[in-house]
Amino acid sequence: MGPLVVVNFVSLDGVMQSVLSADEDRDGGFDEGGWVLPYVDDVVERVMSESTAGAGALLLGRRTYEIFADTWPYGDMDDPAVAAMNAMPKYVASRTLEDLRWANSVLLGADLASEVSRVKAATQGETVVLGSGDLLRTLIEHDLVDEYRLLVFPLILGSGKRLFADGSTPRRLTLTAVRSTPSGVLINTYHRTSDRADHEHGEPTRSQH
Repeated sequence: MGPLVVVNFVSLDGVMQSVLSADEDRDGGFDEGGWVLPYVDDVVERVMSESTAGAGALLLGRRTYEIFADTWPYGDMDDPAVAAMNAMPKYVASRTLEDLRWANSVLLGADLASEVSRVKAATQGETVVLGSGDLLRTLIEHDLVDEYRLLVFPLILGSGKRLFADGSTPRRLTLTAVRSTPSGVLINTYHRTSDRADHEHGEPTRSQH
């Protein structure tokens, strides 16, 4: 059994919508798409490559799955991250999707909490969630996330879908690592902890790029 790890880009005000392109997700009239691109440096690329290449499985919502399925199968297979993404199991949460055209994809059943618990139990290594905002709300509600690996970008967007939306169940997390990149991105790693205050974990590890 391995942990479920959320790896996501967020703005300083917590927005995770339409990170790579303007047309990725225009819901709510969001027109700031592609906001991460000016900040993607070698460290950001390396962290994302390591997170994907080292995963045991991917867990994706419908929108993110369809975006990935249109691009990753046609990537450079000499890239370890691309090869790993194409080869590993990909579990998809969707009520409407029928065509799972990306190799090694599995559609999860309606009882999502139970299905995800089963995936975690069967996966050796990390089950990684990328993007997938709607799915994340369910995972957070059922306390299924073991680790958040958040790349916090130094800009304020002012609107858009947020990782932790209003009404999210209160949780306590432990900051275990902090890393900065040349472009000013902070890579913060948080682990789940008990709801009570717990000061026995010590200070987080801090490193510079």
